[in-house]
Order: sequence, then structure tokens, then C-alpha cells
Amino acid sequence: MSETSTPATAESKHRFTLPSAYTILFALIVVMAVATWIIPAGAYKLDKDGAPIPGTYSEVPSHPARILIDSLTAPINGLYGIEDADGKISYYNSGTLFGAIDVALFIIVIGGFLGVTMRTGAIQTGISGLVARLQGRERWMIPILMCVFALGGTTYGMAEESLAFYTLVIAVMIAAGYDSLTGAAIVLIGCGIGTLGSTINPFATGIASGFAGISISEGLLSRLIILVVGLAMGIFFVMRYAERVKKDPTRSVVHHMKEANETHFSVQGDADEAVMTGQHKLILVVFGLAFGLMMYGVIPWEDMGINIPTLWWWFPEMTALFILFSVIIGLIGRLKEIELTDAFVAGARDLLGVALIIGIARGITVIMNNGGITDTVLHWAEQAVDGLGPVAFVIVVFLLFLPLSFLIPSSSGLATVSMPIMAPLTAFVGVEAHLIVTAFQSASGVMNLFIPTSAVVMGGLAIARVPYGSYLRWVWPLLGMLCVLSILVLSVGALAS
Repeated sequence: MSETSTPATAESKHRFTLPSAYTILFALIVVMAVATWIIPAGAYKLDKDGAPIPGTYSEVPSHPARILIDSLTAPINGLYGIEDADGKISYYNSGTLFGAIDVALFIIVIGGFLGVTMRTGAIQTGISGLVARLQGRERWMIPILMCVFALGGTTYGMAEESLAFYTLVIAVMIAAGYDSLTGAAIVLIGCGIGTLGSTINPFATGIASGFAGISISEGLLSRLIILVVGLAMGIFFVMRYAERVKKDPTRSVVHHMKEANETHFSVQGDADEAVMTGQHKLILVVFGLAFGLMMYGVIPWEDMGINIPTLWWWFPEMTALFILFSVIIGLIGRLKEIELTDAFVAGARDLLGVALIIGIARGITVIMNNGGITDTVLHWAEQAVDGLGPVAFVIVVFLLFLPLSFLIPSSSGLATVSMPIMAPLTAFVGVEAHLIVTAFQSASGVMNLFIPTSAVVMGGLAIARVPYGSYLRWVWPLLGMLCVLSILVLSVGALAS
């Protein structure tokens, strides 16, 4: 990570930088393992649906982690979703026991799919042609794409599946004169703010509203305000950075990797030399069709009240889809069998590190659940809001959901374990129940824009080759603005209750 020797560079050598994502996540696993020796274990009684029953928390025999052994095995258990010797579940999400192996395998296959498509030359030619046609208007791709990704976030909580788009968007942005962070931010912040301002997202808002005993439409106006204003903030924030980078590439947070990223994302070459053939056009149509089918397959149309067939796809089906389309694109591109398999394996190898990061991140939840401290932290949150006034209540609830979202990054999982405890408290304070739903999803949305326990954050940054510390230093002003926006909307709602 060294640059040409300059006074500024010499000074930057003494600047503190965060370690790699792998080191940060392993350190957090060890911290959580130590915490199981300090925080008492506890549990709520569960109803027939597996949700905790308010007021039933009690301490249980402690089950502290073995610092060395459990810290080393947590990422493995996080990948496979297995139980430990005492039958403790390794990962919990909306009542379902599973590991991160499905997400990790999906990422690896996406890498293979992109590798095959890149081998045909269709993507490189398409990007060159797009940049040439948008000469002078490249900046408008940013708000358009961010709105598209925000739509996925607000309607069905687009998250892990967004990892499939990073490489393509980053390649387009680099070719347009921006950097890899710009491309990553378009996807990560677009989807993230969309989820933060979820309107009809059945996996976050729907589950939370159900446990709160209200319709998903209640509180819709507040969530729309957060969505629209928050997305405007995000677009302005990303566009301002992108324009600075285009005018002066040295202002990029990954400037030291400029040449390496241009090589990695295959954007070299003169756009005027690109020749789009009929074969390339067909491959790009099929390429887009693969993503379109994925989007259709995972959206729960039935839960959204839309009368079209719902496929109920998840990662096994999505992974199989991209394997199929890898073969189809290889055949259209007239790749020989050895060329197709070599391209697939090479592309998969490029994203192997991302798959490993996802497993390590899931290991943090393994330690917490197996140590029995998740319910204890939730019980502390329940006690913290006792006796507060309406405005103070919603603000404190929002602040409490921030650390809870760090510990339970899955929005549906957090809704399942926390809303049965927190929602009944609104009746004692005199605020509308929809405010606690908004507080939950806003806090979860903000945290999932940067926390290292989020597979989307760490995976997306790994694909973009953006150091986690560099991303944190860049994104924190936007996070602060989104927190202020959420608190203002919640406070106004509490006063109007």
C-alpha cells in the first residue's frame, strides 16, 4: 500500500490504520468469547412460534466459551450452522436454523458466473460502449442506480443478494473515471438506505409489525419520509465524493490501488476501439435475464399483496440459477469446455476471500448464542426503557436497537427476538406501536451500513477491495445524518401520539 514518495506519503506512514477485515472479525469473536465469562447467561420462555415471552426472562446456568477452541471453531460453525455439544444453536434467524454456507457458496458461484461472462468479452465491450455514450453524463448513473437498489431494499430488504451486483457496478464506475468505493457505495448505501426506510419489506417491517400487533401500513408515512430524505442524503453524499475523485483521483480513499483496481476490474482500453457484436449483445441480454430472474424469484409477491406467482426462492435456488446461466453464456460465447470451466474456477477464486469473511462474521453470533448471552442483553434493553416519557422512550429505544443490531445483524432475526419484548412497552408509555417498528428498522438499517458483523458490508467491501478502516472514515458523516433524521422523525411521531 505504498505510494510515490512524497512528504504527504511519509506523514501518512505514521497514521493509524485499522487491520484487515479478517483480523477485526477474529478479534470480535475473541471479545465475545471473553464476554460469555462476564455477562450472565439467561433466557426467555418462548411461545409456540419460538418468540420470547415478555417478563419471562430468568438466568440460566452459565455456559462460557472456551476462549481458544470456540474462537477458532466459531467461523466453521457459522458456515455450517451446526449445534455444539450441548445442543445450542449456532445461528438463529426468524425461527430458522442455518449457517452462512448458503451465502458463501452463492458468492463463489457468482464469481464463477462473472468469470465466464468476462471471458466472452461481452462485459468489457458493453462497459466501454456505455461509458462512450454517456460521455459527460456519467454522474447520472449514480442517482439512477441508487434509486433502483433502494427500491429493492425498501420492498423486500435486498441484502446478501446485492453482492451479485458489486463487480459489475464497480467496473462501470471505474471505467467512468470514478473509483471502486463509488461503485461499492452505490450498491451498499442504495440498498442500505432502502432497507433503513423499509415500507413494505416483509422480512423486517412485516415481521416487526406482526409481533407489535399492527398492520404493516401503520407508520408508513414516517418510513416514507425517512426513505426519501435519507436516500437524497445518500445520493448527495456519494455524488459529491465521486465528483471530487473524478476531478482529482488523488482524493480517492483507494488512490494507492488505482492501477491495481483498473487491472482487477478489467476496465483498461480505449472505448472507441470497442466493437459490440451480435454475440455480445445476446450474452448481455442473457446476463441481465439471470439477475432479473433472481430478483423475481426472491421477492415475496404474495406477502406484498401482489397477485402474481411467488417462487419463494432463496440461496440454493439462486445459486443453481447462476450455475445454469454460466453454462448458457459459455455456450453462446462458444467457449470450449476447458475454457468454460477454467473461467468459472478463476472467477470463483477471485471471490473466495469474500466467502471466508462471511463465515467469520457469522461466527460472532455463534459465540453469543452458544454462550447464552443474547437474551441477557435483550433483557437489559427491556429494563433501560422502563419509566421514560414518550419522546425519551422512542429515542432510547432507537439507541438501544443500535448495539442490538450489532449483535444480531439479521433484521428479521432481530425483529423476532426483540419485538415481542419491546412492543408491549409502548402501551405503558402512551406512544403508537408503529413508532417502535420504525425505531427498530431505522437503527438496524443504520448499523447494517457499517458494522463488521454484517456479511453484506464486509463482503461488499472485500469485493470492492476497499479497506474497512478507509470506508469507516469516509462514511461516518452520512451515518450521523441518518441517525439525526431517524431521531427527528421518531420524536415528531411521539409528540403526535
